[in-house]
Amino acid sequence: MNILLWHVHGSWTTSFVHGKHRYLVPVTPDRGPYGLGRARTYPWPDSAVEVTPEDLRDTDVDLVILQRPEELDLAAEWLGRRPGRDVPAIYVEHNTPKGDVPNTRHPMADRDDLLLTHVTAFNELFWDNGGTRTTVVDHGVVPPDVEWTGELDRLAVVINEPVRRWRVTGTDLLARFAALAPLDVYGMKVDGLAAHLGLPEDRLTSHDDVPQHAMHAELAKRRAYLHLCRWTSLGLSLIEAMTMGMPVVALATTEAVEAVPPAAGALSTRVDTLVDAARGLLDDPESARRAGAVARAAARDRYGLDRFLADWDRLLEEEVCASR
Repeated sequence: MNILLWHVHGSWTTSFVHGKHRYLVPVTPDRGPYGLGRARTYPWPDSAVEVTPEDLRDTDVDLVILQRPEELDLAAEWLGRRPGRDVPAIYVEHNTPKGDVPNTRHPMADRDDLLLTHVTAFNELFWDNGGTRTTVVDHGVVPPDVEWTGELDRLAVVINEPVRRWRVTGTDLLARFAALAPLDVYGMKVDGLAAHLGLPEDRLTSHDDVPQHAMHAELAKRRAYLHLCRWTSLGLSLIEAMTMGMPVVALATTEAVEAVPPAAGALSTRVDTLVDAARGLLDDPESARRAGAVARAAARDRYGLDRFLADWDRLLEEEVCASR
């Protein structure tokens, strides 16, 4: 089938477009947020094709994947058809609610014209979805083509916009771990992070917007992966690190409590406990290797790409069939 979706979240979309369908990805001359087109730093198959807004009105579309509230009106304008009424629609919610949690109303609450699909059970639980039909499709990742070696006594972190998001992403906690070992922080807008934290640059090195394959190769050399997010949906970089066999030191918040077995490294809401665990992994590479093996098995079992695509195929076919 032909599926229209916007390129919003790079890692999730990369997994999604590895399915058996044809994926129509809007592109505009400025490649802005509503016309980003195909990924440039992620490997996408040829079945993901760019399409202009002008061409969409005459394009056969079997289903629309929505990820932002404004895409409802945008899709109706570009297609000349109303998502959920004239063409089946699924709204994918990637994020935890903000505001008056746990009473935050979802923008798609109380609709009878679409299916609201959450990427974690935690998100479904904490959003007020009203009477809208909901389901959960857990993440799935394209396995990185490198394996963890952990030969460097350094800790790895992946955060986007750590200065702006600060406490949400646990940026304020990084200095505690930098006292143990040098940190390598990857992501978007991470330049200058050491200065914001008052750390010397030899204790925290920023790697801004590194292509995914290159980032994976560097992550695999670090002893352990830090996941210090207080309030965010489950990061795909965490799952990718686990899939490579990296031991994980993670805050026991949001969906991480389902994704990370304690034997994969450490999982706690006590920062002191996580600091002690990180010290142990740094001091004992063999212990880190054993923890990484647990992480790899857990991630590949729960977040495998085949399971993810099979779940989505079933959902897509159900929604298209129900609309006929």
